[in-house]
Amino acid sequence: MNNMSKVWCLGLSVVVLTLIAASFVLGADAQSSAGAAVLPVGKTIQIKAPLGLPPVPIPADNPPTEDTIALGRRLYYDPQLSVDGTISCASCHAPQFAFSDKNQVSFGVGKKTGNRHAPTVINSAYNALQFWDGRAPSLEEQAKGPMANPVEMAHSLDGVVKRLQADPKYVALFKQAWGTEQINIDLAAKSIASFERTVIAGDSPFDRFYYGHDKKALSPAAQRGLKIFTDPKKANCEVCHTIGKTSALLTDNKFHNLGIGADTRGHLNDVGRFSQTKKDEDMGSFKTPTLRNLAHREPYMHDGSFPTVKDALAHYIGGGNMNDHLDKQIHALDFLTFDERDDLLQFLDSLNGKLPDNVGPPPDLVAAPTTTKASIK
Repeated sequence: MNNMSKVWCLGLSVVVLTLIAASFVLGADAQSSAGAAVLPVGKTIQIKAPLGLPPVPIPADNPPTEDTIALGRRLYYDPQLSVDGTISCASCHAPQFAFSDKNQVSFGVGKKTGNRHAPTVINSAYNALQFWDGRAPSLEEQAKGPMANPVEMAHSLDGVVKRLQADPKYVALFKQAWGTEQINIDLAAKSIASFERTVIAGDSPFDRFYYGHDKKALSPAAQRGLKIFTDPKKANCEVCHTIGKTSALLTDNKFHNLGIGADTRGHLNDVGRFSQTKKDEDMGSFKTPTLRNLAHREPYMHDGSFPTVKDALAHYIGGGNMNDHLDKQIHALDFLTFDERDDLLQFLDSLNGKLPDNVGPPPDLVAAPTTTKASIK
């Protein structure tokens, strides 16, 4: 073989090897894309929103089915998602506490603690961003966070998948819901998210009065409280806890600084949304929680610093805690009479609606221990 032939053969070999390598890359990308595009195999169902709530937002790549919701419900209540089998999603977001935690902060594996109160899962389907600081863009991404958080479930995402894959019952359930026996963390997270989208509450006395036009649904005191709540010259709560013409999320899905956690010098012990955006205006800001189903959600605020709704209201009466980033909408409400404050509390109590019947633990899974807690929320 002459030198020219050798050069030609060498060049051809390089091309062939390049094409082979490219085919492997394309194959891997195709598999990744196929995994990301996996859809449930069952019939898509509609999650019916109760009176007072808008249609439930559903991502195109995760339409709910009976099987994915049932699988997600099981995963939500199963402590096997944690590294030592002691902590489930329900450990910190328990149905008996309005899908929140009765304690100020939550304990995870090994009794480790975070520094934020567990927010309610109720109506989290409507949250534009998840967690108090908005660090997760969806319920699917939120579901993964606690599994790998060292002070919550303290597992790894790979470890969760391996444990589920080793359980024949879960293999069968994933096959039934997703059409594959190859479990991955995205399918697990999608299932949990589909279940959480069913944890919605509306049709409260307020809804029946305001949207159902039942004038007897609200007591006179609660009706007065509603006017105070919405009056810009009174409490003006609606500026953040919004009420629309056809539905009410009772949150603006934005982030605000109320001065929670500020000391006497205005120093904040938690930077909140700023940790994600690095924008000065987000310093000490936290997501506006919905006011729906406040009952049994105590304590309140992102740090669980207020034991009762009345204590939280008192914070607003005083105008919040002063700091350089206090939201401009916050001002003292000490001009409200005691009767007006009581009327406000009566209105807030009217926002409690009934949850669906099938959001508790599956019959063969007991509810997570109420004394076990988790999390940096």
